[in-house]
Amino acid sequence: SGLPSHMFHGLKATYADCSANQATCIEPYFVRRTQSLHGPSPVTTFGPKACMLKNPKAVMHIQDPASQRLTWNKPPKSVLVIKKIQDVSLLQPFKELCIFLTEQKQMLVYVERKVLEDPAIANDDSFVAVKKKFCTFREDFDDISNRVDFIICLGGDGTLLYASSLFQESVPPVMAFHLGSLGFLTPFNFDTYQTQVTQVIEGNAAIVLRSRLSVRVVKERREKGRVSEFLVLWDERVHSLAIWKQVLNEVVVDRGPSSYLSNVDLFLDGHLITTVQGDGVIVSTPTGSTAYAVAAGASMIHPNVPAIMITPICPHSLSFRPIVVPAGVELKVMLSREARNNAWVSFDGRKRQEIGQGDSITITTSCFPVPSICFRDPVNDWFESLAQCLHWNVRKKQGYMSSEEEEVEEP
Repeated sequence: SGLPSHMFHGLKATYADCSANQATCIEPYFVRRTQSLHGPSPVTTFGPKACMLKNPKAVMHIQDPASQRLTWNKPPKSVLVIKKIQDVSLLQPFKELCIFLTEQKQMLVYVERKVLEDPAIANDDSFVAVKKKFCTFREDFDDISNRVDFIICLGGDGTLLYASSLFQESVPPVMAFHLGSLGFLTPFNFDTYQTQVTQVIEGNAAIVLRSRLSVRVVKERREKGRVSEFLVLWDERVHSLAIWKQVLNEVVVDRGPSSYLSNVDLFLDGHLITTVQGDGVIVSTPTGSTAYAVAAGASMIHPNVPAIMITPICPHSLSFRPIVVPAGVELKVMLSREARNNAWVSFDGRKRQEIGQGDSITITTSCFPVPSICFRDPVNDWFESLAQCLHWNVRKKQGYMSSEEEEVEEP
């Protein structure tokens, strides 16, 4: 499922036609994805030049996750390098990678301006010639969505989340190197970066399409807080501020600094399904299932599963367990009439906003996934991350018991 091509006028990203039930797009940042198990079309593009290689042997509408391959319409020429800020251990890998990309691969490198303002980089005379070739940008000010062919992240999982936040529509393929603390979303080891980057440039890589959540926060006029950090549009139909956001991990609604329980109503496709009383609720993607959600007791879901997870945080009810709903549904979270205090909402752990009476948070699966480049393939990479990062199912094994020991009877 996806968007008809006419909804992307003026954009490089296009999707194949959806089902016959195509409505006119009124809000380009909040288009409903259909309730379908079918993944994104093989002709979907990511950024200006990347797309998914069509598998000629595929006969099912649901493509085998292990067969999802990256390909290029044209050879990639530009790359965005994202480095974790204020991490001394990343300076040398960052310099080596940039020199390799500019001098050996003749790539146009985009770097965030605040990265180059780091004194260790700014005062490095040996790096001056390379820095002059860089293109710089500023978060929330410069739009690079149609300038970058693919992305390379250096750091932990937070760098991939940050890369996702920079692109509120089509996202170029992301190659993430594990140089941080956890590394669940960063499968590549930097020791072999030249070989790995070369393979990606040549189009020889598997990808996993990590779904995102399209979130709309509607606030009444009384709101006087800062909203300039978001894409803010005036919604004439409800005479309120409409804030749009694309989220890779989760949307968290919590009680904030209040000592009272949070009390929010949860709607699914317009129907009230329950009231969440407790410390809050997590609405997450399958990618986010291994983040905050799993710490709150949720199951771990593979990124290729089209679903949305709803996980209560310390619910005031023993029977309130995490649930999984289809990717196409529309969830709405509103402060309950009986709530004693306001709630707070955050997006991938950032941009916290206070939510009061009359405000609403509408969530559904986005039509703009994050194509994450795999080290091997989506299945093997995921289980490898479970084993190495989360130590999944690790325990001492029982000792071997011979058949003679089994036959020995108790005296």
